[in-house]
Amino acid sequence: MIALRLVHLIESHSEELAESLLHKLERSNRAAALRKVPPQEIRERAREIYRNLSDWLLTKTDDDIERVYVPLGRRRASQGVTMSALCWALVMTEQNLWDFLELEGMREKPLEILGGFELLRLLDQFFDQAVYFATLGHESYEREKQTEGHERLAHSA
Repeated sequence: MIALRLVHLIESHSEELAESLLHKLERSNRAAALRKVPPQEIRERAREIYRNLSDWLLTKTDDDIERVYVPLGRRRASQGVTMSALCWALVMTEQNLWDFLELEGMREKPLEILGGFELLRLLDQFFDQAVYFATLGHESYEREKQTEGHERLAHSA
């Protein structure tokens, strides 16, 4: 099956993909707020996604994705990363995969391309959920900060 072969190709190139993503994010004006995050942290996060892509796509549930991406959204908010930069980084993580596949793996026969549609659907589903849950985490951090600020004002009055 082409989709599984492409996922294994991605996993075996996780280091290269993580480096490529890091360079793209460093050059992106849309992700400028991500410069507040240590590059090694971004590299490790990307490497983990790419290295374990088959798990993320085939075995992880919504709850598993939520358990990872809500805390990630909260962490990025605490680091001062804007919501737009966080979402852009997740979009770029997926786009980086497609750039790689165009160069390395998409020279297939028409019948085999149908398996690629399955991969596309699974990738889109995963990254859409990652954006959603990271956004929830970011928003919950911001709400807590606002609540703390209101409580401090009430106590000082």
